Amino acid sequence: MIKKFLPLLILPLVIACKNNSKQEDKASAVTFVTLDPGHFHAALVQKTQLPGVDSNVYVYAPEGEDLQLHLKRIDGFNNRAEDPTHWDEQVYTGPDFFQKMIEEKKGNVVVMAGNNQKKTEYIFKTVDAGMNVLADKPMAINKEGFNLLKDAFAKAKEKNVLLYDIMTERFEINTMLQKEFSQIESVFGTLEKGTPDNPAVTKESVHYFYKFVSGNILQRPSWFMDVTQQGEGIVDVTTHLVDLVQWECFPGVALDYNKDVELVAARRWPTTMTLSQFGAITKQTAFPEYFKNTMANDSTLNVFSNGEINYKLRGVHAKVSVTWGYKAPEGTGDTHYSIMRGTRANLIIRQGQEEGFKPVLYIEPVKKDDATFEQALKTALSQLQKKYPGIDIKKSTNGWQAVIPEKYNTGHEAHFGQVTEAYLKYLKEGKLPDWEVPNMITKYYITTSALEMAKKNDAQ
Repeated sequence: MIKKFLPLLILPLVIACKNNSKQEDKASAVTFVTLDPGHFHAALVQKTQLPGVDSNVYVYAPEGEDLQLHLKRIDGFNNRAEDPTHWDEQVYTGPDFFQKMIEEKKGNVVVMAGNNQKKTEYIFKTVDAGMNVLADKPMAINKEGFNLLKDAFAKAKEKNVLLYDIMTERFEINTMLQKEFSQIESVFGTLEKGTPDNPAVTKESVHYFYKFVSGNILQRPSWFMDVTQQGEGIVDVTTHLVDLVQWECFPGVALDYNKDVELVAARRWPTTMTLSQFGAITKQTAFPEYFKNTMANDSTLNVFSNGEINYKLRGVHAKVSVTWGYKAPEGTGDTHYSIMRGTRANLIIRQGQEEGFKPVLYIEPVKKDDATFEQALKTALSQLQKKYPGIDIKKSTNGWQAVIPEKYNTGHEAHFGQVTEAYLKYLKEGKLPDWEVPNMITKYYITTSALEMAKKNDAQ
């Protein structure tokens, strides 16, 4: 507040400076636009109030259940007892919702997390209009989409906007420490090359259609089980796994899919779902007509949500796989397994019954009688503790187990806020790290090419 005793000549100058400052703040602020939010990930971007982001969010979507579920989730964030958000959703639901968004340009960051059938097209047209895009994976679900996505990245560069996908798994603490230890040669040695039968890097992800999100049973849209709209498992969840292989094995390295990738093998297979199971997660009493070509019989649906890719990245053999069940056994949930094989130690993330179905990182020396390993590990740990205070190790059956304070286990939902914060930092800097765009292109080349290979194998 300006004191009354300030000279009158100074008062207009102070007011003018304050007004200019407000105008600059407003000009530099980020305003979200949410496009057709059919996936709950769209809401998770807004689970926390983010500094520098306008509380007004402009939503463009067709009227329907997807939109209502999204708004209900945002309302839940706004009305929770602890640390509520303050989002004000401004909604447009005309049939021309996409064109309206492009014309009005109410915000400068478009969040896309929903039906993937038109997502790549929406991405291209949005960056062509000069708007930044923060997109949920996958950004492309087939080869045609991959080619258009490449054009979208070129267009984003031309228009000086940032196109980025939401890679939440980079913020899971065990994965972060797996990467950290793999860069310490005294502990890990060097990354093995591996073979197709014994890859140097393996990442396996297990998911379930029936799950809880923010304490409630997740209601999925019917189209989520239609691979022409959601994408097959081999191009969906594997996006995260392929990303982690690149991020951990070749940190900060710009990859070239034309030179650095060799696909070895790929396969796909379905998860069956009965009408009663389908109804439990969608609230629908019948299968929509668009499923007619994927029905096993009148009452059972084949969902091609499972896939496996064997490939070489810069000569390193890697394998990623995703499987979907209907409902996890009591007390369990989505799980992740990952191994990086080094010449001196293997770094393994397990998430089974022994771990209480929570991810745990193990550091297991290749030579059990290596007398110098423990000291090398403790020296490396002391360095990592400066970056991650409180982490520790303890003996396990085959080596050591990372002991991680609970404060680092923020959970999958919180990772969306962390990704968004990183993206906002890039926006402020005006550019992504040099390796991010070529590596996104490489990632989607691998997933979409693997789908083509798997389908070709089925046809033979």
